[in-house]
Amino acid sequence: MMQPQVIVLKEGTDTSQGVPQLLSNIAACIAVCDTIRTTLGPRGMDKLIVDSQKRVTISNDGATIMKLLDVVQPAARTLVDIARAQDAEVGDGTTSVVLLAGELLKEVREYIEEGVGAQVVIKGIRTAADLAVSRIRELAVSVDRSDAANFRALLEKCAATSMNSKLIGSQKEFFTKMVVDAVMRLDQEELNEDMIGIKKIPGGAMQDSLLVDGVAFKKSFSYAGFEQQPKAFDAPKIVCLNVELELKAEKDNAEVRVDKVSEYQAVVDAEWKIIFDKLDSIIAAGANVVLSRLPIGDLATQYFADRDIFCAGRVSKDDLDRVCEATGCRVQSTTAGLAAAHLGTCERFEERQVGGQRFNIFRGCPQAKTCTIILRGGAEQFIDEVERSLHDSIMVVRRAVKNQAIVAGGGAIEMELSRHLREAARQIEGKQQLIVSAVARALEVIPRQLCENAGFDTTDFITQLRARHAQDPERFRWHGVGIDEEAVADMYANFVWEPALVKINAITSAAEAACLILSVDETVTSQRSQDPMASSRPAPGHGRGMPMMG
Repeated sequence: MMQPQVIVLKEGTDTSQGVPQLLSNIAACIAVCDTIRTTLGPRGMDKLIVDSQKRVTISNDGATIMKLLDVVQPAARTLVDIARAQDAEVGDGTTSVVLLAGELLKEVREYIEEGVGAQVVIKGIRTAADLAVSRIRELAVSVDRSDAANFRALLEKCAATSMNSKLIGSQKEFFTKMVVDAVMRLDQEELNEDMIGIKKIPGGAMQDSLLVDGVAFKKSFSYAGFEQQPKAFDAPKIVCLNVELELKAEKDNAEVRVDKVSEYQAVVDAEWKIIFDKLDSIIAAGANVVLSRLPIGDLATQYFADRDIFCAGRVSKDDLDRVCEATGCRVQSTTAGLAAAHLGTCERFEERQVGGQRFNIFRGCPQAKTCTIILRGGAEQFIDEVERSLHDSIMVVRRAVKNQAIVAGGGAIEMELSRHLREAARQIEGKQQLIVSAVARALEVIPRQLCENAGFDTTDFITQLRARHAQDPERFRWHGVGIDEEAVADMYANFVWEPALVKINAITSAAEAACLILSVDETVTSQRSQDPMASSRPAPGHGRGMPMMG
């Protein structure tokens, strides 16, 4: 007797499973890696990406490229997630983490094809990742923070290493100083990068960029009377409000019934009295600079101008928060009871022309745990890429301040880890030995790709590096790919330094992503998610009319 067919899933559902599914996922991930492979290192190329809105982005930042690539293959999206996580956690190493994950999958693919169980491979990768991370912690060099000059030099070297592979690599001496100054001005306990404002102004050269010790933001929309206000103060009193200082228009269809003209006049006078009371209470508190998140109308603008007070309305929340942090004031939601204790101060306030924009600048702030970088440059895409590069460098310097443990870059640490894992694999029995050796080979992708992108002889360089690291691990432990020397060189002596956390995070994230992809052996795709029009089509019977009855 034939067994009846049991239908569990809806008709049209696509199910892919088993080893072919696993190999298909690995192939998708390797294809994504090949896209950003050429962006690694100081000689890495840029990618020009045009999105669905026809916006153009030119970048060689791994996280930015991965975010803009519209990856639809579900397993390959894991690589997008690890690039974002690396960017959020440590800022740099986003290309490296994707390359490592892809290379791990490439190296273990042959074992999957030969029938080695996925769980055996996963266990081997985790073992190798633990060994690599513990070796990084052994090798990491700690810098004594009590020596301020040495510590600053360390931070500048870390920032410069991060900038090497970016568009601003040619101006790294100029920007490393700016980045380190910016991070050192933050609260050293919190190190909140949101307190570093970055403003972009097209025009001028990169060297025209400047760091403001305090807060700077673009002049907001202003009404008539603004030009009569003073544009500079020494030691001003600053008030930050979340209050609307303009006459409110009556609501639509609002109705006020009055019997006499004097009653109507009383309504009008009450409105005027409310706004004048607000303005008088601000002036009575002794404020010279008034900032508000909400509009400041033409009446209030002229009123302040007549009394030599500067005002700006519609200031963004981020800028207002940073002004509060810097000057010591707090955002007030009412003007009632406003007193001198609620006001902040700084050494100097001025409105200045920077390029084609007017900027409000607060300098010499007593509570300054914030600063602003004003970026200049030719094209908008160029300035956007400079901003992304500075963000990466700022995050790296933050991590170096917090952790103070560094390793050498340029593929040196990866070659040392590869040698260490090869030796460790000899002590492991069974199939795990093969997997740990595969991870050791995968780590060589970083120096290999650095050589390829720089146009060097990859085979020659990798052979030299393997020989040196195996010959005398103590003496040659920091030898990597010297891009400027075009030879194998001591990366530590060349000051190519990175925070150890960047490498630890990259290896753990890549290993986790590889394990996640290897642990998936079946993909179930519903027809609804395959049909792009399905979500926009209304369900029958939910429209205005009744469903047709057959």
